[in-house]
Amino acid sequence: MSSITINCNRLMKDIEALAAFSDMPAPAMCRILYSKTDMAARGMIKKLAEAAGFSWREDAIGNLFIRMDGNNPQLPPVATGSHTDAIPNSGKYDGVLGVLGGLEAMRAIKESGRMPLRSLETIMFTAEEPTRFGVGCIGSRALAGAISETQLLQLQDLDGNAFEAVRAEAGFKAPLNHLPLGKNCYSHFVELHIEQGPNLEAAGTQIGIVTAIPASTTMQICITGEGGHAGTVMMPNRRDALMAAAEFALKVEAIAKDNTSSDAVATIGKFEAFPSASNSIPNEVILTVDIRDRRSEVRDEMMASIEAALAGICKERKVTSKTVVFNCDPSAESDEEILSIVEASASQLGLSHTRMVSRAFHDTAFMARLVPVAMIFIPCANGYSHRPEEYASPDDIENGVAVLANTMWELAN
Repeated sequence: MSSITINCNRLMKDIEALAAFSDMPAPAMCRILYSKTDMAARGMIKKLAEAAGFSWREDAIGNLFIRMDGNNPQLPPVATGSHTDAIPNSGKYDGVLGVLGGLEAMRAIKESGRMPLRSLETIMFTAEEPTRFGVGCIGSRALAGAISETQLLQLQDLDGNAFEAVRAEAGFKAPLNHLPLGKNCYSHFVELHIEQGPNLEAAGTQIGIVTAIPASTTMQICITGEGGHAGTVMMPNRRDALMAAAEFALKVEAIAKDNTSSDAVATIGKFEAFPSASNSIPNEVILTVDIRDRRSEVRDEMMASIEAALAGICKERKVTSKTVVFNCDPSAESDEEILSIVEASASQLGLSHTRMVSRAFHDTAFMARLVPVAMIFIPCANGYSHRPEEYASPDDIENGVAVLANTMWELAN
C-alpha cells in the first residue's frame, strides 16, 4: 500500500517529547517501572492516542493497548508494540521506536483514508527491562501466561517493595488472574525495533527481518565464604568469596567462548561484594549470569557446564553457593507468512533488506507463544544501545515505520 505516508517530523517530535521524561539528565534515559517518571510518560502516550482518535485500555499491571477499529472489529486484530521503560543511563530509541512507531503507523494508515478489515493495536508492554524486579518482559510474560499470579506476588525490588504494593500505589488495582490473553487475541504481531547491534549499519542494509529470538536464561548466584581482617587471616586459611566469584566469572566467559555455536554468549552484568571494605576479606558476592543461544539445547548445555564449574570452584575454595533462576525461556521463531510480507513491503518501498537473528531479547518472544510473530529491525549508529549514545537516523526510522505500516495493512486485509 504505497499511499501510506509516514509523518516523520511528527514522530521525531514525539520521540523527543518522550525523552524529556527521564530520571537522568539528557541524553541519558532512565524510566523505572511504576515510578513517577514512568507514569508521566504513560500519560503522554495516552494523550497522543486520544489526539489521533484511537481508544485505549490498560490491564491490571499497566500493559497499554491502543486501538484503531477496522471494518470488522469482531476479527482478531493485528498488533504491534514494544516498551518505554528504560534502564539507567540508556538511550531514547530502545523500545520507544516500537511504541511510538506503531502509533505513527496506525495514524498513517488512518490518514491514508482507508480502513483495514481487521482492527489494529499498538501495545506498550509493562517492564520489558528487568531493572526493578529482576525479571524482564513482565508485561508480555503475563499476557502469554508465562508468569503466574503467584510469581508476580512474590516479586520484590531491591528496596524490599512488593510488586503488588508498588502496582497498587501506581493505580493498578484490578485482579491479576485475568492477565493472560488467550490464543485468539490477535491474528499477528510484528515488533519494530532498533537492531541494538552493528550488522545492518556495517552492511549498509536498511531493514533487518528477524527470523528468530534466542533462548535466554538469567541466574542470580550468591557465593558465601568467610570474612576476616585483611592483615591477620593468612592466605592458606582464607575462604574468600570474591576470589571464588572471580574464578567463576572467568570460567563463565571461557564456557561461552569455547562453545562451538557462533550464537553462544554469556554475560556477568552484576557483581557485588560484601562488606566492600578495602581491608576486609569479602564474605559474600552476589552476581548475575545471562546465558543465550539461538537453540535452547545449546543454552541448556552451557547452563549445565556453568553449574558444574560453580560446584567445582566452591568445593576447591571451601565456599558455598545458592542459585536462583529468574527466567529460562525458549527460543522463538518468526512466522514465514509475516516474514514474506515484510520482505515484500521493504521491496515495494525500494529498501534493501536481509533476514537475521535477533541477538537481544524482546517482548515478541512471549507473544510468539500466542500468535504468529516477526520483527523489523532498523540500523542504529555503531550498534550502540543501552547507553546514551544510542541513535537511529530519521531516515532509518521513517523506513522502518513505513515497512511496519505496509505490513500491518497487508496482514489486516
